[in-house]
Amino acid sequence: MLFAALSLSLAQSLQAILLVDWRGNMTRKPLLLFAFPALILLILAGERAATFLLGTYPASPALWRIWAELRPLATMFWQQVDLYLGGSMVLDAAILIAASILCWMACRTRKSAAFFLANHAALLFAGLMIASSSHSETASTIAAFTAPSGHPFSLVLDFTWQNSLVLGLGTAACAYCHFAFLSEARQRSEALAVRLIALQRDL
Repeated sequence: MLFAALSLSLAQSLQAILLVDWRGNMTRKPLLLFAFPALILLILAGERAATFLLGTYPASPALWRIWAELRPLATMFWQQVDLYLGGSMVLDAAILIAASILCWMACRTRKSAAFFLANHAALLFAGLMIASSSHSETASTIAAFTAPSGHPFSLVLDFTWQNSLVLGLGTAACAYCHFAFLSEARQRSEALAVRLIALQRDL
């Protein structure tokens, strides 16, 4: 009895979070869709803030610890930005603000699948940053493969708990995007079928 009550409570909670009605139809929540891109942007902003503060307080162990934790997901990107556009905190802030606005607009636009692109781009970005930063440090996982042509190669990724958590959250966000996209496509097809039936009945 207690297990059934707990299961019902969990199902109702998930239904409230995902906005799933009794027919199985789902209305997407912009905040949930924006959560993972916002996390990546916060990591990028946090690394810039830590770098800026280290220039003022270079002897702070806490700032060095924060910078070291955020470095795998941010430093390679900012190095490329500084290389091609010049090092400027004002420019970095403008890039972050513009990216935040674009991602939010993509996640809240109703008649668009741009939220799908935003979350998958954020996951791809996180994976590329983790892979690129792994080449300059000791990796926790080294996978060796042999190509069909016979040439061996290895995949070096730094699967720390922080990186694994980010990749796990990104995978969950993309799964939610797939669920929302397919649910909305089903709702549109059902609505079209209902209109066609009504039109046939009128004729």
